[in-house]
Amino acid sequence: MASLVVPLALLSRARRVAEAFGALTGVGVDAGELVAGRATMLGLAPKGRVSAGGATHLMPSRDDGWCALTLSRPDDVEAVPALLQRDTVDDDPWPAVHRWVAANDAADVTERARLLGLPVAALGETPAGPPRRYPFGAATTPRGPAGLLVADLSSMWAGPLCGQLLARAGATVVKVESVARPDGARSGPSAFFDWMNHGKLSYAADFDRPGPLKALLSAADVVIESSRPAALARRGLGPTDVQPRDGRVWLRITGHGTEGDRANWVAFGDDAAVSGCLIGGTPADPVFCGDAIADPLTGLQAALTVAESLRDGGGELIEMSMAAVAASYAELPDDGETQCTATPQPSGPAAPLGADNAAVEQMLADWGLASC
Repeated sequence: MASLVVPLALLSRARRVAEAFGALTGVGVDAGELVAGRATMLGLAPKGRVSAGGATHLMPSRDDGWCALTLSRPDDVEAVPALLQRDTVDDDPWPAVHRWVAANDAADVTERARLLGLPVAALGETPAGPPRRYPFGAATTPRGPAGLLVADLSSMWAGPLCGQLLARAGATVVKVESVARPDGARSGPSAFFDWMNHGKLSYAADFDRPGPLKALLSAADVVIESSRPAALARRGLGPTDVQPRDGRVWLRITGHGTEGDRANWVAFGDDAAVSGCLIGGTPADPVFCGDAIADPLTGLQAALTVAESLRDGGGELIEMSMAAVAASYAELPDDGETQCTATPQPSGPAAPLGADNAAVEQMLADWGLASC
């Protein structure tokens, strides 16, 4: 049976978060399954300083620091020559990347990589911090997720996991994807994508024609997004651009927060964990911890925070940084490690891209919210 080794203290806290979510929603959640599910499902495990998924490497820099760089998207790989200031690189770019990082200070590595839009982190650069909750419109009576409409604009893992947990709690979750650029997880193992997105309605949107999507966001009781804040605002789809709704909870998941330059920093689960110093080994001799561990921890915490907000009447904008969540787990005492063997059980396939457009648009029309 496949398993994933994780810190015992991490799993214990994740279980407490899952229990708190269950107490508010009546939904049982196996924290071990969420933390290790992708790894046990796909037979993955971190290989020291190479992440479980293989796309992120942890490398020493010239100044005795450590940097994590993720090359998971075609655009990331295509940016490597510019990163190294070379015309070309070999088919396997990692040896050259390792040499370049070793010849530069960590701050210079992260600065240059971020200028190119690459997911990168310096070890321990992000302090721990709780979710930030801001007043956002009028609150309403306390309620749970059951029967609410959730617009899930997020992708990959953390946001979709939050949406999945809200769906289990009885919400109607509409997974929104760009027609031109669907969720990147669709191109990966179908078992993982199905696990995160089964039971959601699939709505394919044209973000350059935002009218119909704005109508959906106006109707939503909960909005989940994980893009950089400016991306939606440029299209008139930010939280202040849509029709107010009493009790709405708008959840914004970012890699590194929304302040200053951090708002533009790209992150994936493994490099975000390194940013928060959630690692195996020691800061002087680090290895990866778990499998993209910042993703499931953030998704689980996000679901609890949304449920707490709804219990309090909603009317909030919630911001969560994956790196800050990871840093909060990194502060836990070292109580040893444990093996997680829980494997998600098949629950049916996720809907094909855009399969529910007509149903969603009819729902909006019935509520008088359709837009051309």
